Amino acid sequence: MWIISFWIFPVISACMWIAMLAAMLATWCIQGYPIYPGMEPGQTIAYISDVGAEGLQPLFIAGSAVTVVFLDLAFISERWLRHAGQLVPNKGWFDKGCAIGSIFFSIAGAAGLILLSIFDTVHHNRLHGGFLAMFLVAYLVSAILVCIEYLRIGIFYRPHHRILLVSFGIKLFFIIVEVALAIGFGVCGWHEPHHRNAAAVLEWVIALVFTFYVLSFIIDLLPSVRTRNHVPQGEKRMGSGHSDQPAIVEEPLTQNSMGPNANHNTSFYRGIAV
Repeated sequence: MWIISFWIFPVISACMWIAMLAAMLATWCIQGYPIYPGMEPGQTIAYISDVGAEGLQPLFIAGSAVTVVFLDLAFISERWLRHAGQLVPNKGWFDKGCAIGSIFFSIAGAAGLILLSIFDTVHHNRLHGGFLAMFLVAYLVSAILVCIEYLRIGIFYRPHHRILLVSFGIKLFFIIVEVALAIGFGVCGWHEPHHRNAAAVLEWVIALVFTFYVLSFIIDLLPSVRTRNHVPQGEKRMGSGHSDQPAIVEEPLTQNSMGPNANHNTSFYRGIAV
């Protein structure tokens, strides 16, 4: 029985990210909405990095590092579980290439976030902006590759594994929203000096939406969890042994999005008669 499994990685990542954002926003509010040295003339709403550069940089660095490390572990776990057959396997090299590419770009995005938290906006403004762009672009490309992978295998395994298409829809929604917000953020932040406050608000919103993207990986990893005596679909099957008492067979927590180990067409589970 292992209820706590790989799905805990995105949970830790999202909790760390939202806790860090909440702490930074609360600090800025408690301090009386100060105007930090890194803020531009006419700007009254602080960017996340403005708050992080003023006394909270250790929290910013640690929170960012924990967030992206556990998110990347979720990416890597998803790839390994598909390879091991505990999730629906990829159907070809193109799917695998998308999965590997998504891991590569997620690592690049992780590096971007950690580096932008280290090179603050006050002392390293140009580097900070470059690493911010690296973070946003890399994770968007990673999400696009994940969507392509899920769309292909979701269509192939339809209709038994609709959860793949649900996950695809959630991540596609994330991509569309984040691209729209990022464009607005770029226009307000770099081309319209009197719209810096709008850019700051958009940055906080982008960070919040990113939290839900991270949580979406719970849907992908949860089907690999196994437990005893509990199948959410309401079906419990017993193994027929030699004794009068039926042997309890370990079942997948959910068979939706499971790989070849959850065979609906046979009465066997990993070689155990049921």
